[in-house]
Amino acid sequence: MTTTESQDNKAVSEVLQEHPAPVEAIEIMDEVIPADEEEERLYVASQWQLMWWKFRKHKMALVGGAILIVFYLIAIFCEFVAPYNPEDYFIRYKMAPPSRVRIFDAEGKLHAPFIYQRARTKDPETLRDIYTEDTTVRHPIRFFVKGVPYKFWGIWETDIHLFGLEADREDQSIMLAGADRMGRDLFSRLCYGARISLSIGLIGVFLSLILGIVLGGISGYYGGRVDTIIQRVIEFIRTIPNIPLWMALSAALPADWPVVRMYFGITIILSLVGWTGMARVVRGRFLALREEDFVLAARLCGSNELRIILRHMVPSFLSYIIASLTLSIPGTILGETGLSFIGLGLRAPAISWGVLLQEAQNVRSLAQAPWVFAPAVTVVLTVFAFNFLGDGLRDAADPYAR
Repeated sequence: MTTTESQDNKAVSEVLQEHPAPVEAIEIMDEVIPADEEEERLYVASQWQLMWWKFRKHKMALVGGAILIVFYLIAIFCEFVAPYNPEDYFIRYKMAPPSRVRIFDAEGKLHAPFIYQRARTKDPETLRDIYTEDTTVRHPIRFFVKGVPYKFWGIWETDIHLFGLEADREDQSIMLAGADRMGRDLFSRLCYGARISLSIGLIGVFLSLILGIVLGGISGYYGGRVDTIIQRVIEFIRTIPNIPLWMALSAALPADWPVVRMYFGITIILSLVGWTGMARVVRGRFLALREEDFVLAARLCGSNELRIILRHMVPSFLSYIIASLTLSIPGTILGETGLSFIGLGLRAPAISWGVLLQEAQNVRSLAQAPWVFAPAVTVVLTVFAFNFLGDGLRDAADPYAR
């Protein structure tokens, strides 16, 4: 280091001592000055890495993502997670309240998780069932216990469940969400219902994505008369309220259709109505990108139009599509739940959260057993989780914004 540089550094130090930098500047200097490697890492990072680093700062999005991971794992492995068959009846536990899992007994001693045996009595005045715990009989909760045989995904048969009781069927009473008026375990039915309600959102939005990208891309890329026709169709569909349109299309489906056919029919109806928003987004992005330099360069290199659209234009705003899809899934789930709740969607013996909510239409059942409203709680949690996750993805979609 030369004498001049030493004198300059000494002068800068004296100035900083006399005029200290603000707190914000010190924090920035602490990040930037000693971290040349960190700065270089930001410069060479890909857009997806920048999105992930920004997404991690959104705490509520992480919480929403964790909730959705748990829900979708339950939906995938519902036969394993559910302690009972969703159609099994327990006559002794009609309208039974949720089981209370304990680790301390009546004497205050610590045990592994267990539940007490429950006894049912009748209220002499209202004839309502009253369930009391028999503190002399404990049923330890076992994990990976053998229970009712089932076929996982209809492929292989097993009888291993995530948790359960090693007790006779008459004494089985581990019902974490209570029982309905027919004595069926509501938690098991919620697990099976998650598979339909959560998957119908993904499949419906996937179909909407295909329609939105194809029609919106054609409208924005070619323009002219094609653009005019597609936009008029979109405007016509969007002028019709969604709920009456869903109801009209669902009512047109034959009531005697099997469960699988009705499932795909409802999915197609929801996707046919929901593609217009995605098409508008894609059209706007195509109008902005079709005159960009990288599109012109691809044309000059001899790329055909399909390759330009799929390999160059769509990936350039893929992050926006992901964020938009995440925010669209709750609408599809709510659509299926609402149609099934009013009897125009899926029907028994299908099990979805909307079908389970039909029990809440009975005011007497709801007053005596408020736990039959549990499917609504799962729907609300799922919608909130998707909204939080979508907000985080939307903020991370543009990692260069400040």
